[in-house]
Amino acid sequence: MTVALETRGLCKNFGALAVARSIDFRLETGARHALIGPNGAGKTTLVNLITGRIAPSSGQVFIAGDDVTRLAEAQRVKRGLARTFQITTLFKGLSVLENVTMAVGERENTTANMWRAAGSRRAIVEEAYGLLERLGIAADAMRRVAELPYGRQRLAEIAMALALRPRVLLLDEPAAGVPSTESAVILDVVGALPDDIAVLIIEHDMELVFRFARRITVLVEGAILTEGTPAEIAADSRVREVYLGKSHGADHG
Repeated sequence: MTVALETRGLCKNFGALAVARSIDFRLETGARHALIGPNGAGKTTLVNLITGRIAPSSGQVFIAGDDVTRLAEAQRVKRGLARTFQITTLFKGLSVLENVTMAVGERENTTANMWRAAGSRRAIVEEAYGLLERLGIAADAMRRVAELPYGRQRLAEIAMALALRPRVLLLDEPAAGVPSTESAVILDVVGALPDDIAVLIIEHDMELVFRFARRITVLVEGAILTEGTPAEIAADSRVREVYLGKSHGADHG
C-alpha cells in the first residue's frame, strides 16, 4: 500500500505545554481511519499540524511521500489535502451547485475568469453537478444553502472538498449537531468514496467510529496511546479506561 499521509516525530509545544508529543502516524491510500481520544487529547492540534494551520515545534509532515512541513495551508490543499467543517465555509446565500462550482473553479484556477469560455464553464458545472449526484443531494442543487437541513449542508461541504480532488480527506466531527439518521447517511456516503481517497475522521460518536473505521488511532495527552482495528481498540483495557467507558468492550468486542 502507498502512504497518502504521514507524520514523523511531530511535536508542538506552547511554552512549557506539550500538546503534540512525537507523533508518528501513517494513513494508507484508500484508508478509512478514525482519530479518537478524550477532550484535550490534542486531536484538533494534530489536524491543524497536518493541514498547516499551525507549525510544528519539530517533526515532519508528508503528503504522498513529499515533505510538506514548510508549505502553507493553501499549498497543502493543492498537493491533495482537503479538510471539511472547519476551514470550508459555505456561501449560505448561494445555491448548492454554485458553491461546488466555485470549488471546482478554484481547483482549475478559473474562478477569476469564469466569464471567458462558455465551454470551460459548462464542463465545470457538469463536474459539480456530478459530485452532487454522487453524494445524493442533486435534488438540492438549485436550493440556497441556508435553506438546507444541517446534515445536507454537511454533505454540500463534502462535495466542495471532493471538488478539490483530494488524496486525503480530513473530516472534523462530521456528525456534530446532525440528527442520527442524517449522520449515518453522511458516514455511508464517505465510506463509499473512491478507493484512491484516504479518509480520516475525528469523531466523538463511538457508534459512528466503530461503524465507519477500518483502523482507529487513540490519542491521549498529545501522544498516540495505541492503534488497531475496531475490535482491537474495543478490547483494549487502556482505551476503555481513558476513553470508551467499561461497557464498550462488550458492545463492540
